[in-house]
Amino acid sequence: VLLCGVGGVEPQSETVWRQADRYRVPRIVYINKMDRVGVDPERAIEQIKTRLGSKPIVIQIPLGREENFRGVIDLVEMKEIDWGVDLLGTNFEVREIREEYQAEVQEKRNEMIENLSETDDSLMEGYLEGKKIFPEQLKRAIRKGTISLQLVPVLFGASFRNKGVHPLLDAIVDYLPSPIDIPPVVGYHPRTLDVETRHPSDDEPFSALVFKVMNDPYVGTLAFFRVYSGKAKIGSLVY
Repeated sequence: VLLCGVGGVEPQSETVWRQADRYRVPRIVYINKMDRVGVDPERAIEQIKTRLGSKPIVIQIPLGREENFRGVIDLVEMKEIDWGVDLLGTNFEVREIREEYQAEVQEKRNEMIENLSETDDSLMEGYLEGKKIFPEQLKRAIRKGTISLQLVPVLFGASFRNKGVHPLLDAIVDYLPSPIDIPPVVGYHPRTLDVETRHPSDDEPFSALVFKVMNDPYVGTLAFFRVYSGKAKIGSLVY
């Protein structure tokens, strides 16, 4: 779910969120436009609690804000990811956390672990015993809490310059469910009306949902679809 770093949770955000709750869709939050004047990510995080009724888990710290926004500090991997002044956002540096950020990072990381411990007993046990918490443990706890809808990871970025987009894509892979993590789709055959089940496999019969139709002046009618099973090949006809 994309939230504007300036506008925060807007009415349309609430509508989409309620729909995701209704269909039990796990989600992560990406607070965008961190380079805009007047950005207030803390306000957006508070609104996730008060207006959306969810439990945000902040897994990054922004490196600067407004015109000084350069990247993020990853609280899971404990690394700085800095895009600097690259206008296209293709080049970035991953480095150790600098001394000036150490105190804030440790405070925010402890806060993140405390919140995660409420949904993961093994993590809580290790945290209370003062054991070192490894990134793999945190990722496993975040993924578990996200898929069970107990929490929502929060990330930051400025998409216009691609700053923060690379960690967002990694978070989608690390924390959101893959097709094999959710039950197969059940529906009716369009002609016989028999109940059929489709598993997320290339070996199953092809089935998909067209979610958008667009007319292009050069190509013609384009249909965007989500594949639930099987595969579509170039030139094939689908009922």
